[in-house]
Amino acid sequence: MFRVFLADDEPFIIEGLYDIIDWAEVGLEIVGHASNGQKALDALRETSVDILVTDISMPIMNGLDLIRHARTVHPELKVIVLSGFDEFTYLKEGMQLGIENYLLKPINIQELKASLLNTVEKLNTMNETQLVQAYSKQILKDNTLHRWLTQQIAPLEFYERAELLGINLAYPYMVAAVLRMPVHADKGLECITSRLNTYEWVTVFLDMDGDILLLASMDQIDEGKKELMALLQLLHTEFQDQSVRISVGTVGHLPDGVTQSYETAKKAQEYFWIYPELSLIDYQELAMHQEDPKVDFSIIDWPSYAKLIITKDLENLRACIHNDFKRIQALPGITPHDFQNIAFEMVIHFKLEIKAIRHTEELEAYHLAFDQIRKAVALEELEAAILKIAETTIGFLVSDVRSPIVQQVLRYVQQSYAEELSLKMLGAHYHIHPVYLGQLFQKEINETFTEYMNRFRVEKAKELLKTTHEKVHQIAKEVGYSELGYFYKQFKKYVGISPTDYRGLL
Repeated sequence: MFRVFLADDEPFIIEGLYDIIDWAEVGLEIVGHASNGQKALDALRETSVDILVTDISMPIMNGLDLIRHARTVHPELKVIVLSGFDEFTYLKEGMQLGIENYLLKPINIQELKASLLNTVEKLNTMNETQLVQAYSKQILKDNTLHRWLTQQIAPLEFYERAELLGINLAYPYMVAAVLRMPVHADKGLECITSRLNTYEWVTVFLDMDGDILLLASMDQIDEGKKELMALLQLLHTEFQDQSVRISVGTVGHLPDGVTQSYETAKKAQEYFWIYPELSLIDYQELAMHQEDPKVDFSIIDWPSYAKLIITKDLENLRACIHNDFKRIQALPGITPHDFQNIAFEMVIHFKLEIKAIRHTEELEAYHLAFDQIRKAVALEELEAAILKIAETTIGFLVSDVRSPIVQQVLRYVQQSYAEELSLKMLGAHYHIHPVYLGQLFQKEINETFTEYMNRFRVEKAKELLKTTHEKVHQIAKEVGYSELGYFYKQFKKYVGISPTDYRGLL
């Protein structure tokens, strides 16, 4: 609802204006009135107003002078003039001042109402335009800052845009902080931006993941970091009912250090899965806490892990994980807590890799992995949890390139591998020619359906040999082999030894 102020030295005119129009009906409310131009101007300096309805002839300050001065206070103010003088000079000067209409007294109610409706329409259009412009500017700002933080923009282009968008680069250091809350990102951004409007050293924007980013400029590291942490604590207190989680990156020296600050702030967000009781995590403190000669995370070749994930090489990824666990286990003085931290770090890396590739994340799978690591009471359980999430991570990528029919067949096999399965049966089930299904399967899985079935069943048999005391012939039937001799042959083909010998090694 837009706000209206009335100015007229005739009391009955003011009273009449209150009564002759249903202001709410036309989307307006009267927020005040004055009997002369000076009083009106004083009130306008203290009050937010959209429309001024004013007389021309008033004591102390006339209506035309009021309009001139009022425009310095409210540049977008709309004005409707009421006058008892039908003089061209007044009309001409009013038009030069950009008034909406010049109405003669006595007031024609229909003409006044039409002028008000027309003015309201203009205000609505103006607001929509301003919103679109503000939204477009915010999108440009978000995009520019994201490209800067991810090193996808030339320095000259960034600095030109930064000045235009009001991004503060006056100080040599900058720290990134990530605010994540369950409310809609745009709404959260609006609240935070409004709250930090007076903090010139803070830039607020939305990144491509929907996280709210604070970039804090600082002249001195210690004092600047202290001031930032105090501000973040204040924000946490004010927005705690929205379950905001805040992570802080390392201090970066401009221009290049801000990228690492952003990356570490994002990474610190992942630790809320590990420490759900916290609401603010400083990556620097996290790193200091993890600095231990027994636990050097550089022992893990993370770039190799990333490459194996991108290429969907599950076999070598499994081998890499197993070998790293063996190497870490051999470190002198290693503790179960150290191992748990490394396992957490692995899951976080997998989660960040899949998010970087797909720009989406499967939260439940990684949440489950963190849970399994927390509950693990043996090294084997930790390794099993990591191997499972590694397989799940690769599975997310593989499913992106497989046809829907092959994905359905794989799901069917995983659920019904103990049954007698064939391409003919599956082709009939999914209404597709078995020869074409076999060709499609081999093209996407890189092995024939029969090879895949045998390898899958042998893996299931290995699990049962490890975890149960069932007889070999019982296990063979449970995984889908009706002939024991054929089961032995396939097991030896894929494992290298017989099922009995395999169990003997466990």
